[in-house]
Amino acid sequence: MNYSKEEVKEFIEQEDVKFVRLAFCDINGKQKNISISPSEIDRAFDEGISFDASGIEGFGHELRTDLMLHPISKTLNVLPWRPSQGKVIRMFCNIKYPDGTPFEIDTRQILQNAVKEAKNMGLTVQFGTEFEFYLFKTDENGNKTNIPFDNAGYMDVAPEDKGENIRREICLTLLEMGINPESSLHLDGPGQNEIDFRYADALTAADNAMNFVSVVKAAALHNGLYADFSPKPIMDKPGNGLHINISVKSEDGLFYNAKFMAGVMDHICEITAFLNTKEASYKRLGEHTAPKYVTWTKENRSQLLRVPERRNEHKRFELRSPDPCANPYLAFAMLIYAGLDGIKRNLELPAPFDTNIKDSEQSVKDSLKKLPDSLEAAVELATKSEFVNSVISKEVLNLL
Repeated sequence: MNYSKEEVKEFIEQEDVKFVRLAFCDINGKQKNISISPSEIDRAFDEGISFDASGIEGFGHELRTDLMLHPISKTLNVLPWRPSQGKVIRMFCNIKYPDGTPFEIDTRQILQNAVKEAKNMGLTVQFGTEFEFYLFKTDENGNKTNIPFDNAGYMDVAPEDKGENIRREICLTLLEMGINPESSLHLDGPGQNEIDFRYADALTAADNAMNFVSVVKAAALHNGLYADFSPKPIMDKPGNGLHINISVKSEDGLFYNAKFMAGVMDHICEITAFLNTKEASYKRLGEHTAPKYVTWTKENRSQLLRVPERRNEHKRFELRSPDPCANPYLAFAMLIYAGLDGIKRNLELPAPFDTNIKDSEQSVKDSLKKLPDSLEAAVELATKSEFVNSVISKEVLNLL
């Protein structure tokens, strides 16, 4: 959907919209919103809607607590799980100070800036995401238990796979919102599921990621379950990953995936704090098929980067280290900046590592570059990185 301001107003009137949710994302990737009545929509577009930023981590301080939400009309979605009469719509927003200055910690704006830099280089970067999550049973009060919804395994079917109908509900809800999931399946872990998305431009992909998490949590609640996106919900089982597929193309149709990949590999340790934001993230890395070393391959799914055999517009590479707790706007922005740096510096990819790392001699493993092994180490690398400091403000770095 690509609505203009006037089309939004017309939609509100014709579709009996009773509430408008103005949404944004905090530094930790958690969606926030404020609801306004349709009568306030002109003021929202023309002036912005103020909110008290002091209650949101990193947003407010004693001297400047007021911020303004400015809705982005083309991000309009109807929330299908709300009443069909008296509809509720949601739009993502830019965040600004009352004087119109962009707010430094508006992570969507940070991604917009990265997209703009790519565009200035004549490049379009597209993202396709693969989200993993667990479904847990809840107790009589609706609180999460540690009991998985089922004990099915990889690609199992019903009746072992009890999540089949819930995944279908999630996918149908997304389709109602104009978001197209590509595939869904049961994963290795008990109660673990995956839903994948087709390519989209960076901002659309990040907006879709925020919408997706909301839809999954709403569907889980509707079915008396709890959806867990944390990196390691069950210590001795596979963790949840957020695999990110990336395709980089110039205006004349040429792909720049290899040099972009080289930039990502060169900076991956410095930007890991943006991709793996929880201490538990580092308990996932190196376990099962989650990567630990900075290597790439064409087939092995336990390595950092994988290049599937694809042709034409489907050419891509897959980054397998991030997890779903990452703020998608920040994660995509840092990947764009890292990849563009690889193109600017004309970096070449190292040789692929086409053997199974787990079966390799320890001396071989010791020779490989490793991802940070803790959140503390990752944050230290980010804050001391000349590259990271050149693309991200101190205000954001201070919140890591």
